[in-house]
Amino acid sequence: MSENHPGPTIAILAGEDSGDQLGADLIVALRQRYPAARFVGIGGKRMQAQDFESWHDIHELSLFGFVEVVSHLPRLLRLRKALVARLLKTRPDVVVGIDAPDFNLGVEQRLKKAGLRTVHYVSPSVWAWREKRAEKIGHSADRVLCLFPMEPAIYARHHVDARFVGHPLADRFALVSDRSGAREILQLPMDVPVLALLPGSRPSELARMGATFIDAARRLTAAMPGMRVVIPAANPQVLETLRGMLAKGPGNEQLMLYDGHAHEAMLASDVVLLASGTAALEAMLAKRPMVAGYRVSPVSYGIARTLNMLKTDVYTLPNILARASGMGEKALLVPELMQDDFTAAKLADATLALFNDSERRGAIVAAFEQLHHALRGDAESPAGDQAAAAIADMLDASRAEA
Repeated sequence: MSENHPGPTIAILAGEDSGDQLGADLIVALRQRYPAARFVGIGGKRMQAQDFESWHDIHELSLFGFVEVVSHLPRLLRLRKALVARLLKTRPDVVVGIDAPDFNLGVEQRLKKAGLRTVHYVSPSVWAWREKRAEKIGHSADRVLCLFPMEPAIYARHHVDARFVGHPLADRFALVSDRSGAREILQLPMDVPVLALLPGSRPSELARMGATFIDAARRLTAAMPGMRVVIPAANPQVLETLRGMLAKGPGNEQLMLYDGHAHEAMLASDVVLLASGTAALEAMLAKRPMVAGYRVSPVSYGIARTLNMLKTDVYTLPNILARASGMGEKALLVPELMQDDFTAAKLADATLALFNDSERRGAIVAAFEQLHHALRGDAESPAGDQAAAAIADMLDASRAEA
């Protein structure tokens, strides 16, 4: 154990809000095992509410894409150098990097070489990008905690210790969703078709895609006059941006903008139209058929194509999980409209096709139910508890060896 502290010192390095939530759940579960543990590193408000000592602002790691990371590289390098020096001085019993692989894996590698135990929580998408990354990740992490059941087998091929610990989102969605309750919360009629529109949660995404998604929604309301379109804004900045976009065009009577309520919007809907990303996984767990679209910046897309980095021909997690679970090599549960196919007309046509095909929607819902069960891992334990158990296993083994 660390000197002058009665319990283990556990360092956690979280990037962005999703990492903060994972970190908070992890701290709660670890503290049940180690009541006197000290938690330090980088975390946000949720982690700090659990008596976590944050050394840097979590938002310093909240970067996305090639262009964003490159433009902030000097600052990130300075931060990493200072963080590594402080961790080497503190010498925690284990260091857990949560997501943020561009930053955390480099930190973990330096610490592992210095003899510290390291864990990486949330595997990078080794099934989508170069699989050989799995071997390199093993140089950084003594153990990888995976959110998806197909990931440990990939790491095993490269002799890396990886454990599937369940996906935390699978714990937050009921296996049987409540459409009526969600419509009551959002004050929506029970007998009309409802589309949930989620055009992105970041300003950069809305700048690239927001107008196209809104155009698609207007086309859909013209084709289905009784439809309601619910648009949950991820944060106040997104709310104002969307409000400005809606004000620029006519036909907003059926478009309903909400401050938050993304969970309820999905549950209340019949079909979801969304920007590909975590929202697709959430819609799957809500058991809602969906259409996904996305357009990345031309620079990022060009780099990925030039380097031949993408190793999958499907993009959304429901489609990837369906293939990995053996639902058919060509299974495409979610229509995907990416880059040049990302147009308002194509988004509207694909979404309308789902509304008009109840048999297809039923088959999709049944498949989503199977995938939800698979993502829960040990159904008796929440994902945070399963992750804590995998970390505690390392800590206890090291104490036995001491």
